[in-house]
Amino acid sequence: MGKSLFDASPMAGERFAQADDVLGFSLSSLCFSGPEERLNQTDISQPAIYVTSVASYRAAIEAAVIDPTTIAAFAGLSLGEYTALHLAGVFSFEDGLKLVAARGRYMQEAAVASPSGMVAMLGADEAKVRELCALVAEGEVLVPANFNAPGQIVVSGSKAACERMVKAAEGAGLKATALKVAGAFHSPLMKPAADRMLEELKRIQFAAPTARVYSNVTAMPHTDADSIRKLLVDQIVSPVQWEQTMKTLLANDTQRFIELAPGRTLAGLAKRINRRLPIQSIDNAEVLAAAKTAQESAT
Repeated sequence: MGKSLFDASPMAGERFAQADDVLGFSLSSLCFSGPEERLNQTDISQPAIYVTSVASYRAAIEAAVIDPTTIAAFAGLSLGEYTALHLAGVFSFEDGLKLVAARGRYMQEAAVASPSGMVAMLGADEAKVRELCALVAEGEVLVPANFNAPGQIVVSGSKAACERMVKAAEGAGLKATALKVAGAFHSPLMKPAADRMLEELKRIQFAAPTARVYSNVTAMPHTDADSIRKLLVDQIVSPVQWEQTMKTLLANDTQRFIELAPGRTLAGLAKRINRRLPIQSIDNAEVLAAAKTAQESAT
């Protein structure tokens, strides 16, 4: 994760080095070499994704693929909202890293305390998903957690409820896949993590964003510091309104979308919303170099 960007861009390398210093251990080694099972644990994966995303942004600026003065809005799915807020100048890289590291620890601990999971539902609308949640919950937690794109909704809940949901979905003619995650993120089972994050967020000084930053909870731009703190706490236990966020961005005549590393998940979701959406994923140094070449050719 992020190794080619680290090798190709001094600005990206600086972010990984800074992260190692702030955290007091070599996050960069885990990103570049694993082991994968440790990297995928929530307390490590969250800071790793945050650092890699910021590193790809800095590398793209260094390569003149991104001009920060032209950015009208930032948005990030779940953890990515912290990256978006940092890039919009709401808090420093170091403060953002401390926040996501704490968030990862608290969510990992909440997941361990309550065996739970998440299930991706394909082909269902919100009404059908809520109907199935009510049908199979049997008094346990089972709720929509991510409204990702048309026909793609993720639910979170207790382990047993998630297992029942997979069977119920198949019986209803839907495709359901249990996700390899530590716990029921964006559900009431994460309340212990949300309560602890409130105290972490109070310690950080927030500035006004330099561009619009969209909230996962409301799918609308953040307003003031107190509201940002509240919504970041709410986000941990509330569904992510990603589909609506993208539709709002499109309604505001957004002309170009750039997805930061790692991966290309958001580009895939975007194509479900609008097949012709102009979106570019800056996932590695090779993609970045190609983007730079294409941009130079166009000018």
